[in-house]
Amino acid sequence: MRFLFVLALIVTPAIVLANDRPNILWLTTEDIGPELGCYGDKYADTPNLDAFAKRSTLYLNAWSNAPVCAPARTTIISGMYASSLGAEHMRSLVKLPPDVKLYPTLMREAGYYCINPGKEDFNIETNGSIWDKVNKKEPLWPALQQHQPFMAVFNYDGTHESYLHKRPHEWKHDPALAPIPPYHPDAPQVREDWAQYYDNITGMDAWFAEQLKQLADAGLADDTIVFFYGDHGSGMPRHKRSLHSSGLRVPLIVHVPEKFRGLLPVDAPREGETGRLVGFVDLAPTVLSLANVQSPATMQGVPFLGQFAASPPQHLFGFRGRMGERTDFSRSARNARFAYIRNYMPNRPEGAHVAYMFETPTTQVWKQMYDAGQLNAAQSAFWQPKPPEELYDLQTDPHELHNLAADPQYAAVLQELRQALHQHLLTVRDPGFLPEDELHSRAPDLSPYELAHDPDKYPLAEILQMADAASLLSPDALDELNKGLADKDSAVRYWAVLGLSMRGAEAVTQAREQLASLLQSDPSPSVRTVVAEALGQYGSPEELQAALAWLLKASNGEQYGPYVSRQALEAIDALGDKARPIAEQLQMLPRTGPWETPRNPGQTTQLLKVILGRFNLPL
Repeated sequence: MRFLFVLALIVTPAIVLANDRPNILWLTTEDIGPELGCYGDKYADTPNLDAFAKRSTLYLNAWSNAPVCAPARTTIISGMYASSLGAEHMRSLVKLPPDVKLYPTLMREAGYYCINPGKEDFNIETNGSIWDKVNKKEPLWPALQQHQPFMAVFNYDGTHESYLHKRPHEWKHDPALAPIPPYHPDAPQVREDWAQYYDNITGMDAWFAEQLKQLADAGLADDTIVFFYGDHGSGMPRHKRSLHSSGLRVPLIVHVPEKFRGLLPVDAPREGETGRLVGFVDLAPTVLSLANVQSPATMQGVPFLGQFAASPPQHLFGFRGRMGERTDFSRSARNARFAYIRNYMPNRPEGAHVAYMFETPTTQVWKQMYDAGQLNAAQSAFWQPKPPEELYDLQTDPHELHNLAADPQYAAVLQELRQALHQHLLTVRDPGFLPEDELHSRAPDLSPYELAHDPDKYPLAEILQMADAASLLSPDALDELNKGLADKDSAVRYWAVLGLSMRGAEAVTQAREQLASLLQSDPSPSVRTVVAEALGQYGSPEELQAALAWLLKASNGEQYGPYVSRQALEAIDALGDKARPIAEQLQMLPRTGPWETPRNPGQTTQLLKVILGRFNLPL
């Protein structure tokens, strides 16, 4: 026993002396899942990463928390779930609470030289540069040699979704041999996209090798911990933007040089695989831990390496908000074996028309085949309304095709993950239950995080209860929904209306008088807009006329701003042919202007293109 104690003193404290802290290099890439040889993919051609993995720790259960880049990277930089910051929506921009410091700031305060010469893409205001200045036109390695310890992030973009759109392409992987997941149709375009995806990964593998060579040539390899990871699942549809594992599971490989072996906890072999659950929310605390810095209380992740490495979490959590110009709201949780998805807007399909997603040939042919009735049930699900709850056995059903949520055999697992997610939402005080307009307008002087932590301004328990009543679609919840229409909080009213709308004509008809009153006088434009969609879809001709009048008015971004405008246009699109009476007036709406959000220009045009195209009208 005395020997073990002495050995611990020898191994651990020596590693964390201020003058002998490790350099940290992140080599990141975009839009890839674990489609690498070292993860058992036989179609992949990744010799350099495979060799790297043999002398490193390979994480089998790494999750990006968000299935799209901006909220995923926001989670990384903050060590906080982007959903807890109100930053879940793709390419949004929100204030940070004043007491939150991002990890590069904390690392620099601890004496690290921190650079990121590539992509940032954060949904939060950083109030200036959080990195040390670097001349991107000059070689970076001499600067890193001179500024140790360093933390450097080098990002590769050649695997990004946009590179699946590029044609012509000379395929190196044979499309005929491409592995097609069972939820994708076996069409030539799909095979070509998958083969091109693997080609892009092979190009990334060569880039990765070059970075390691430059690290070694600079004489820094023995002093540098190297991370490799992708920022979320592949750029293919039902991967990127999806809360399935295909959208959240990423490769994560970490090499710790021999001299820093003491920074590895017992659950992370220096060379080998680990099943530890790791999320992007854990990356910032881990980097700080490697630098011998205690994470601040605001960080919600746990370090998995370093001086402050913590016990593995029992659950990982994911979130999906607005994707491009399409609103959605889902949350997820998983344990070591099962994954649970909670869809709060089951009326919206996972495959809603996001313009950028439809640039991928697979998306186009997949939707065409669905419309033509050429797909099986597994291939059709992407285009259909979602179930309120999904539960999958990742061990026996890695493609997540068989929803076990209604299977009594898995009732205990369902309850475990349902309760874990519920508690997580309350713990981080997830502000995503507010419509996006109210996320910004309810307390404009506060960050969404501060708003969410004020129970008077954001009564989360009551809002969450109504959101559950609305979206679980139980017929027993009608009385609660009708009562919610008169609640003093607009978010409760919002979810009450959505709950009636999700249930269809009978539920809306029974509440039509209250809904008509809300349409005319509710102080929240977001509430009036969901009422308009409900009455437009299921009301009388006169109610449809009143609904269209409001939606046309609310669609004007100059009057109501970008969030209400987008919500109204989505409602008009959902009404389909019923919106024909206002089609020509929609052509006159302002498309651009200072009212647009700076990171989301052009969304009015994207939605109008779909709506007007239905009526054969030009933009």
